[in-house]
Amino acid sequence: MSELVSTRIRATATKLGLPHLAGCLEQFTARADSEMMGYLDFLDLILEEELAVRDERRFRSGLRLSKLPHHKTLDEYDFAFQPDLDPRKVRDLASLAFVQAKANVALLGPPGVGKTHIAVALAVAACRAGFTVYFTTLDDMVRQLKAADDIGRLLGKLHTYLRPNVLIIDEVGYQPLERAEANLVFQVISKRYEKGSTLLTSNKSFGEWGQVFGDEVLATAILDRLLHHCDVIAINGPSYRLKNRLTAVEGAATTNVA
Repeated sequence: MSELVSTRIRATATKLGLPHLAGCLEQFTARADSEMMGYLDFLDLILEEELAVRDERRFRSGLRLSKLPHHKTLDEYDFAFQPDLDPRKVRDLASLAFVQAKANVALLGPPGVGKTHIAVALAVAACRAGFTVYFTTLDDMVRQLKAADDIGRLLGKLHTYLRPNVLIIDEVGYQPLERAEANLVFQVISKRYEKGSTLLTSNKSFGEWGQVFGDEVLATAILDRLLHHCDVIAINGPSYRLKNRLTAVEGAATTNVA
């Protein structure tokens, strides 16, 4: 391929928004020569590589916009430490059928058992699959909505939590809410009902949600919409954080004895 043609292809690729082709033209042509590719195979290679780069760029952008606290995967979750948790149920969720069905997921259990880890791992998988994702704690969401309501911009702020395909609400139940605050949560859950997936974590059983939301009737209304299409996974094992802390303490004690 002449330098003139190469230059023209790079310029055209740049104009078409195909930066990977523009930057890797020599590698593509060298591979085509070494593998003796036909015209269609060469075109297929270029398009496949460009699509892969574009998908990766979209995935990274989605992760950045998701506000996830970290990007852990299910492969990093220690299922052996939670023997009462069936890994198949969690891995079935990673198929993202619940996202396609606009259904919900509730992860319940005491602090430290890995609820947020699983929620984030499912969110990362959803992001990889092209779904939009947004992460928030319940406390932060309520605070943001209250601030917006105080200045007359509640509807605009609600859109932040209604827009994504998957909304993760972490730490439900750690702080009790006032009734007005609980009503803001109801608006989010109600407006997302059968329109998007909500994935939440809570250290409280559903029977305790009346205390969390300060109103039994309102809590029932929230649960009614949340649980209509919902996979519920209870994790009742030991705390990972306590495990790691005990390991560190035992290691320090062994060192001191030595």
